Amino acid sequence: MKIVMAVIKPFKLEEVRDALTAIGVHGLTVTEVKGYGRQKGHTEIYRGAEYAVSFLPKIKIEVAVADAQVDRTIEAITSAAKTGQIGDGKIFVTSLEHAVRIRTGEADDAAL
Repeated sequence: MKIVMAVIKPFKLEEVRDALTAIGVHGLTVTEVKGYGRQKGHTEIYRGAEYAVSFLPKIKIEVAVADAQVDRTIEAITSAAKTGQIGDGKIFVTSLEHAVRIRTGEADDAAL
């Protein structure tokens, strides 16, 4: 089992969710986060004063999937989240040792 974590632009969330649902991924966790990469932020003007926005709003999606679904999950997220512009995001994959569904007690792949 793996955890696939993706950091994407906020307006791409619904497209990514729909793409994951289409390949059979039925659960995900979404967190509003802020950060920067190569974008390094930008400047904005508010009430006539210019100020720097160092951290940009992003969405972090975490999905637990079986090993066999990892490549399809990455492909679905990539195709749905891609705009071709800087700041599209990143995907990270880490190992998941154990998972338990609290309601039923199912473990590992059955819990996903």
